[in-house]
Amino acid sequence: MVSTGASARRASGAAEVRRLDRVIIRFAGDSGDGMQLTGDRFTSETASFGNDLSTLPNFPAEIRAPAGTLPGVSSFQLHFADHDILTPGDAPNVLVAMNPAALKANIGDLPRGAEIIVNTDEFTKRAMQKVGYDSSPLEDGSLDGYHLHPVPLTTLTVEALKEFDLSRKEAERSKNMFALGLLSWMYHRPTEGTERWLNTKFAGKPGIAAANIAAFRAGFNFGETTEDFAVSYEIAPAVFPAGTYRNISGNLALSYGLVAASRQADLPLYLGSYPITPASDILHELSRHKNFGVRTFQAEDEIAGIGAALGAAFGGSLAVTTTSGPGVALKSETIGLAVSLELPLLVVDIQRGGPSTGLPTKTEQADLLQAMYGRNGEAPVPVIAPRTPADCFDAALEAARIALTYRTPVFLLSDGYLANGSEPWRVPEVSELPDLTVQFAQNVNHVLDDGTEVFWPYKRDPRTLARPWAIPGTPGLEHRIGGIEKQDGTGNISYDPANHDFMVRTRQAKIDGIDVPDIEVDDPHGARTLVLGWGSTYGPITAAVRRIRKEGGRIAQAHLRHLNPFPHNLGDVLARYERVVVPEMNLGQLATLIRAKYLVDARSYNQVNGMPFKAEQLATALKEALND
Repeated sequence: MVSTGASARRASGAAEVRRLDRVIIRFAGDSGDGMQLTGDRFTSETASFGNDLSTLPNFPAEIRAPAGTLPGVSSFQLHFADHDILTPGDAPNVLVAMNPAALKANIGDLPRGAEIIVNTDEFTKRAMQKVGYDSSPLEDGSLDGYHLHPVPLTTLTVEALKEFDLSRKEAERSKNMFALGLLSWMYHRPTEGTERWLNTKFAGKPGIAAANIAAFRAGFNFGETTEDFAVSYEIAPAVFPAGTYRNISGNLALSYGLVAASRQADLPLYLGSYPITPASDILHELSRHKNFGVRTFQAEDEIAGIGAALGAAFGGSLAVTTTSGPGVALKSETIGLAVSLELPLLVVDIQRGGPSTGLPTKTEQADLLQAMYGRNGEAPVPVIAPRTPADCFDAALEAARIALTYRTPVFLLSDGYLANGSEPWRVPEVSELPDLTVQFAQNVNHVLDDGTEVFWPYKRDPRTLARPWAIPGTPGLEHRIGGIEKQDGTGNISYDPANHDFMVRTRQAKIDGIDVPDIEVDDPHGARTLVLGWGSTYGPITAAVRRIRKEGGRIAQAHLRHLNPFPHNLGDVLARYERVVVPEMNLGQLATLIRAKYLVDARSYNQVNGMPFKAEQLATALKEALND
């Protein structure tokens, strides 16, 4: 938290107002304390105010972990600023801890001098013993290095709602709104949007809406009147390019991208999916858009979900299946079938920690090699990866372009960090979107030696090597499909060795020949070291590179969206640098691919703790590489 201007007074006797350029806030409590909702609302008001922002929700894996325990702590971190930012921040400047477990789980991330707001009502002897506190951290001096604000949030909330016909337990549920009001006062956030949202959310329960609004206002007024908060803070709006902006999460942006792709292709969108964390929100969102011709099918399992999607692709839809790593394993045979049938299909993998069910609510980038090679036989599939939550929109359009143009399944590798995180997104004009219009086969396309005109389902476009896409029931275009190897051109079943060799090489050549943009390199100073990333590492890598350059270091940066095929100029780019460092949230999967294809001694920097990289951590590692 950096002060950038002189202090001022709002009025005589009022709290001092300090102007900051950025701040990082973390809300933490039990999974039932509403921390995600509180963070979402604070984020929405921050976005409407015009700050740049980045968020990091952090959920417990258990659906309902025991209250007051460390495994049950849920948190939401928000970094907002008056300038361009790229990450949710390394360390919070402010921690709102709703109970002892929340304090203990998060105190290690706080720098000295940070502000801590604690709900003192929850610091009972039993609650503290449950998480290993032998004495109260609020009284034993262990928090002397921080600015501690003890606030009886529960008591104050119950007192503020005493005029409402609510039980004490019901009133206590609004303590997150009291905390939201307090933080809204501290950072001069707008309040009207939250009050409108509460009225809408509880439209059928006006008493509950009124109680939550009262708690929210009570928190705001408490900040204004209490002597414990002598300072409030202002963070001016950031300067963005002209346009209409909204706050958006990665899963929501990806959902909108899929809808936009279907409209640009003039095809109905079909999603065959089985719910799985952290991909389920895409199914939930797309089910709301029947007015755009979206059809969603919640299948009984992962295999049924992709089977239905592949059937929809055969029928002429823009077909999608969504999942995470464990589901990809179950879908692998059907992905191979889609490779053989050469039908467009989007396989959206929102990666999470593994193996097996692993860490369902934590992030990881460890499905890259599975996406590349996780099928029997030679079954090449294009792979692309978004870099930020907002970029998920564009990545969905790009995945659809490749699938439709080249008649192939395409992997889209997002992850939990992007899926649940959010940032401002400029809503594009329709005129800016790509034309994805598809031409279905309408007529026979081959003449036999005897002059008979027939339809060959595997007669290829000479440029893309894509086969024709014929809708079932089109007169004269009847053809056979299945998983057995096809004869070139006719599509008939073939066990001929030479034909199989030809078809395998042709399918590979089709993927290798996909038109992807050259990779761009950010190298303003002629560096000798290149840091190469992919997917969600973009924000931490870019923030780390900025820090190094600010200190006078020379370092180049490049980031991959297309992982199969790689951009055609990637080999030339890598050859220009003495050192190539590849940070990944796995044990070196991209580095393995780079070494194998380009014979470059790429150095891995890896992390698999379920959390995204921190910028300072990466900057330290990159400095070491520069000094080698």
